[in-house]
Amino acid sequence: MTDAAGEAKAEIPAGVVGYLIATAARAPSILNTQPWRFDVGRHRIDLYADFDRKLRVDLIGRELVISCGAALFGLRLAVRSLGYLPVVELLPDPSRPRLLASVTLGAARAPTAADTRLLEALPHRHTHRGPFEAEPLPAGLLAGLQHDAQAEGATLALVDRAQGYEKLADIMDAVSRRQDRDPRSWADMRQWTRDTTTAAHDGVPAHTFTAGADRHRGTLPQRDFDLGRGLGELAADGPPPAATAVLLTPGDARADWLCAGQALHRVLADAASRWVFASIHTRPLEAEGVRALIRDRLVLSGAPQLILQLGVARATQVTARRPPSDLLDG
Repeated sequence: MTDAAGEAKAEIPAGVVGYLIATAARAPSILNTQPWRFDVGRHRIDLYADFDRKLRVDLIGRELVISCGAALFGLRLAVRSLGYLPVVELLPDPSRPRLLASVTLGAARAPTAADTRLLEALPHRHTHRGPFEAEPLPAGLLAGLQHDAQAEGATLALVDRAQGYEKLADIMDAVSRRQDRDPRSWADMRQWTRDTTTAAHDGVPAHTFTAGADRHRGTLPQRDFDLGRGLGELAADGPPPAATAVLLTPGDARADWLCAGQALHRVLADAASRWVFASIHTRPLEAEGVRALIRDRLVLSGAPQLILQLGVARATQVTARRPPSDLLDG
């Protein structure tokens, strides 16, 4: 196989396929649905959306595609660790909506120290839904995370603690109350939350959410993962997050959602390398009108895709992942 310039494409070593898929699958995803599949050929890995894992409330598949974008970043990082530059083609075939990206091995290039640091953070990176430690973020971290987002074609806009945060909280409170009454949302939560006895390799485990919908001081409203079942194991109060940010993309189409996912994973991995984690808010942004309202009220440049609240935490208990053998097409 050759590329457009007539140069031979590097083959994907058979012995690393499991590693590549497992690394990609450590990505964050909506309710830990892990809605991705991979088709591995001799020279190329194709990333597909698994629409069987799409949430009922995710009507157009936006959150699913963002999740797959995060997996794409993980795959790119795994390719870098092998000593190659990844070559990515987004949405390569419009007639195949499940096919989101194709990745090939480009020029040989040793991984950088930054690549290695991000890769080493993946095993303990996790979505944080409990209270944070009462300490500030490491010096210079926020600027670094903004650079991470920019490197992926996105913007990480910090929300000021005064008027900006209050405007955002007001919008999210109103939207969350309405969504809490949506039976589709309840059905999604019941399907994708797990108790302490489960052997499932997907979904949100009880040790990562509180037993109730109590709102921590200074935090935005979280989903009620427990639904009155008494499953959650996290403390319900504690220090607030140290920073709130909105992840924005230039547009609001499928390519932008893939961009958002890649930027999200890069930002989260970089933060986790310094023991900073994020609670991720996606549900209030499911409606295009709400995304536009947040953009206008906070005077943001771009399309809001996700909201992050960041803080220091020392937890290392991560959510389970499906084995690579379950993620292969064909």
